[in-house]
Amino acid sequence: MYDCERDFMDNTKIYDSDEIQTEYVAQIVKEVSTILESRGYNPVNQIVGFLMSGDPGYISSYKEARSKIQGIDRAKIVEILLQDFQKNK
Repeated sequence: MYDCERDFMDNTKIYDSDEIQTEYVAQIVKEVSTILESRGYNPVNQIVGFLMSGDPGYISSYKEARSKIQGIDRAKIVEILLQDFQKNK
């Protein structure tokens, strides 16, 4: 006899919401970086300018890069970048 409930519980994955948020933010920063680079900008300089000043003018509106990065709290981006730095140190 097949125990459906047991099979379901054995295959259940537990997700960490912090991990999901970190991956989401990292993906957005990578996308924005790629978009900026494709437009001839230095993505590091542009993203740092945005993070330091809060001025969205540092980020091109091409392919919705500006709206993508503005949808994330700047402090959260810095936090995740620093965590990644510490991890890869």
